[in-house]
Amino acid sequence: MILNGVEIRDSFAEAFPMVGTRLIITADTAKWAMIAAKTMTGFATSVIGCGCEAGVEREVPAEETPDGRPGVAVLIFAMDYNGLKGVVPNRIGQCVLTSPTSACYAGMEGGKPVSIGKALRYFGDGWQIAKNVDGRRIWRVPVMEGEFVCDHETGTVEGVGGGNILILATSRREALEAAEVAAEAMAKTPGCVLPFPGGIVRSGSKVGSRYKGMFASTNNAYCPTLRAQGPTALPPEVASVMEIVIDGVSEKAVSDCTRAGIEALVKLGRDKGVVAIDAGNYGGNLGPFHFKLREIMS
Repeated sequence: MILNGVEIRDSFAEAFPMVGTRLIITADTAKWAMIAAKTMTGFATSVIGCGCEAGVEREVPAEETPDGRPGVAVLIFAMDYNGLKGVVPNRIGQCVLTSPTSACYAGMEGGKPVSIGKALRYFGDGWQIAKNVDGRRIWRVPVMEGEFVCDHETGTVEGVGGGNILILATSRREALEAAEVAAEAMAKTPGCVLPFPGGIVRSGSKVGSRYKGMFASTNNAYCPTLRAQGPTALPPEVASVMEIVIDGVSEKAVSDCTRAGIEALVKLGRDKGVVAIDAGNYGGNLGPFHFKLREIMS
């Protein structure tokens, strides 16, 4: 399949089940809501080294938030429920409770519950107060600046992690510029986040390593500097590859996000240095979700 001079390779992105939740973080200003959200989702690029994967989903206008203040929706994913219920209160406690004027609310219903105020109330040292507001339990925890308000708990969803596309380009500059355009388009997909810095990964990995104890290592088949030293997936004109990884609340959300990225890259076309679009997979052995590029674009 060739679209606007860009090859859509006959490949698929292999993704795996994750458990996720959405949180709504609010503050007196949109600036401070975003600061709390970005801090809370920091160091959350890969479960391999971070324990979770997380990112900002969207800004939430004041008329849509529980307390009528500007907010930010974040998604956070872990490999299983036990992992998620551990990282969520820790991140809220370290990064949202501490952030000026912030509050934290459940952004999802259903599934197994994950604690917010149920765990964090103890910081109030007995001065915390529980209130029922419109059928939901809210905690008010006194802090030096005023009070921290949060829901008792949030819901969870069986999500999908590890969707991806690989952008093959003629130079590093063109690869990055194309990836920025694709990431911007993909970030608009509801129910998805791109957990890596700016949504972009330069150090794509493969499963396994020649070194004992390493679960993943550099994806040498896509490293331009290793083209002459072993099997390569790169044609001669490709000098740089960028990856975009997708986590979503559903298989459809990840598929929609993948399509949005490919469409943006195809619009740029071969004239902007985009040679081909590929995807990372491990022969179908890593995860049950297979996002076939050509089927998505058909």
